[in-house]
Amino acid sequence: MESSMGEHGAFKPAPAAQSQNKPGLESIMTEPSESTKLEGLHGFAEYAGSGKLKGKNALITGGDSGIGRSVAILMAREGADITIVYLPSEQPDAETTKKYGTINILVNNASKQYLCAEFENIDLDKTEDLFRTNIVQMIAMAKFALPHMTRGDSIINTSSVVTFRGSGTMIDYAAIKRAIIGFTRSLATYLIPKGIRVNAVAPGAIYTPIQVNTRSPEQMEGWGHKAGLGRPGEPSEVATSFVFLASADASLYYGQVLLGD
Repeated sequence: MESSMGEHGAFKPAPAAQSQNKPGLESIMTEPSESTKLEGLHGFAEYAGSGKLKGKNALITGGDSGIGRSVAILMAREGADITIVYLPSEQPDAETTKKYGTINILVNNASKQYLCAEFENIDLDKTEDLFRTNIVQMIAMAKFALPHMTRGDSIINTSSVVTFRGSGTMIDYAAIKRAIIGFTRSLATYLIPKGIRVNAVAPGAIYTPIQVNTRSPEQMEGWGHKAGLGRPGEPSEVATSFVFLASADASLYYGQVLLGD
């Protein structure tokens, strides 16, 4: 199985043709995405923690693969105890993540997406499914987590750059990801007096199972080449933003959105 890592410490410019059924599995991607390594001048470097999250407990939804998996591993390396929420069919991916870590910060990362080439043919059942999965569960997680959170704790929600750019094939998805930003900023305002920080990360084109299970092999071949770097990002490259927002380094960040593109 090939890797998405290229030569000389740089990631490959674009993935190969491939496709999966939903929900998608990290383990059967043609080229596995990268969860722990970052680009460097002298080759790839493993992310090394420095105790930024020591003694913290992190609950991560969608922590079985893709961005969530990378966030779980990096936070564990920073000393956090990890609990992840995942689908039964993704058990192998989840077990791989668990061996790195143990659970305190709330990361609302679980998500799904659908493509629709013609808006007139949009499936409203799928739109409702997106709302339930992408934001209703996010609101519910925050509601039930807050009684167990105190001053200095952090909630991090996953949005998307597509909500800033727009997308002709993911109109409902883009609208929902924008709603997440509204939720993030409003909840942040509500929780400022309690000292609980709420922020969001809006990834761009990141090579994960959700991209593979949404597109055909033809659509995946060369996917992400229009991004600023000329390639899709890797989960490890955006997971560092979650670590930052969860740490004391982000003590002045309330209701902010970090774009990872």
